[in-house]
Amino acid sequence: MTKDIKKELSPKEGEALLSLLQARYEKNKNRHKGLEWGNVKAKLLSKPVKLWTLNEMEKTGGEPDVVALDKKTNEYIFFDCSPESPKGRRSLCYDRDGLDSRKEFKPADNAVDYMDAMGAAMLTEEQYRELQQLGDFDTKSSSWLKTPDNIRKLGGAIFAEFRYNTVFVFHNSAPSYYAIRGVRGCLRV
Repeated sequence: MTKDIKKELSPKEGEALLSLLQARYEKNKNRHKGLEWGNVKAKLLSKPVKLWTLNEMEKTGGEPDVVALDKKTNEYIFFDCSPESPKGRRSLCYDRDGLDSRKEFKPADNAVDYMDAMGAAMLTEEQYRELQQLGDFDTKSSSWLKTPDNIRKLGGAIFAEFRYNTVFVFHNSAPSYYAIRGVRGCLRV
């Protein structure tokens, strides 16, 4: 993903995305109890670069949806709510150091840089567990999670999946990548 692109949607693209987000909002009311779509939409319209990020999340298969309102910051929180890890963000090493350390069979990119370029953050373990309270996600795939520094300094990275009605958090080396492992994002608006 390139960083030198205009991070703005055309009016037509913006309208199409807002319609899609509203339809997803209405279809999945259990994900955002107590949140009014009109307020979410107004916030999105006031932050065009955030709308662009949501569009990138959508284009890569994330199916972003509003899941909470942070009352301290007055920010709406969006998570990737695709049933499985977003298909357009799979087969990625954890970060740049992991990618650079591979001698052969390098993937196209890494999860940390990919999410940074989109303007979204990787889900933390806590956020991933919150996501799983909204439905069953990653029952056939897995997702890289924001890895604590103490683990990353030792060469590792963490990922999670949902099996047997349980969230499993595992570790792998940061250079590893798999066709079924992607990365889920979080966006605060």
